[in-house]
Amino acid sequence: MHDLVLVSCSHCRTPLQMPPGASSIRCALCHAVTLIANPRDGPLSLSSSSLAGPPVPPSPYFHAPPGAPPNPHGRKKAVIVGICYRSSPFELKGCINDAKCMKYLLINKFQFPESSILMLTEEETDPYRLPTIQNMRMALFWLVQGCQPGDSLVFHYSGHGSRQRDCNEDEIDGCDEGLCPLDYETHGVLIDDEINATIVRPLPVGVKLHAIIDACHSGTVLDLPFFCRMNRSGQYEWEDHRPPSGVCKGTNGGEVISFSGCDDHQTSAETYALSKITPTGALTFCFIQAIEHGHAATYGSVLNAMRTAIQNAGGSTPDLGGGTVTSLLNRLISGGSGSMGGLRQEPQLTSCKPFDVYSRPFSL
Repeated sequence: MHDLVLVSCSHCRTPLQMPPGASSIRCALCHAVTLIANPRDGPLSLSSSSLAGPPVPPSPYFHAPPGAPPNPHGRKKAVIVGICYRSSPFELKGCINDAKCMKYLLINKFQFPESSILMLTEEETDPYRLPTIQNMRMALFWLVQGCQPGDSLVFHYSGHGSRQRDCNEDEIDGCDEGLCPLDYETHGVLIDDEINATIVRPLPVGVKLHAIIDACHSGTVLDLPFFCRMNRSGQYEWEDHRPPSGVCKGTNGGEVISFSGCDDHQTSAETYALSKITPTGALTFCFIQAIEHGHAATYGSVLNAMRTAIQNAGGSTPDLGGGTVTSLLNRLISGGSGSMGGLRQEPQLTSCKPFDVYSRPFSL
């Protein structure tokens, strides 16, 4: 385990964490490159002369990937992750397209500034924006860092999900759920305990976070304490999923609501059956389509519209008030043909606290 080693940016004096053995580092705030005089001596420590001068407060981008830094206190921020695992035995086809569609939706329907949306996909040229486990951790930290009352945050993920044995007895079903980064085979899975600790528990009063998780075994992947158990008639009740151990899984006063592609024991499909044009994540497609076609008045109506679309996907794609493919998706998808048949997954809704899903207006 390497000790935390910091140097100050040669231009703006922001403290920067040095990778072990590095001879230079680029500042995420001002983009200046700081050279280390003698790499054999190792990076300079916090107490060295590299931090001489007037005290400098920690940068709000200390853990943010390099690139143009979004406004740290912008009212809307999002992290969008799409992973296809190219050239692997578990390759997916539509996840990067899902990410692009979600970005377009947030910008054009919900007025998220493009500069406040952080995209992690395999198409990114900046190595800090590839969806590795470390970059995903940094991005989630950035998402909630500096948030203030009135802020609206979004985390969207499209990729593989996983399930493993729970080792700390905080899961009712005895399993931890997780998300699979690009490098999961060598660096492991981002499990629900860590996701909850990073973006749920720190969330202060007045801040709202929505997660849209298009992955297998994703029902409780944020470890939120309340699960909306809804039947096919639209009747529901909230299940209390607070850990028997008493560990807190709620927020610090903020609000978190998550839409996920399926229950913890189910798998989530990538399919041609919905778009008829190209493979898409079932949840992402149906989420966008419900909003585009006026089925997003309440959280209950969004959930029911997604479930209906997926239930009917084995036959013809359902018409939710418009054409087969929404105008948003028409701008982005192309190529491919065929169908994978019916889908058995059921989108789920979890929250940090119970509420009336049919009276609560939906908004991002």
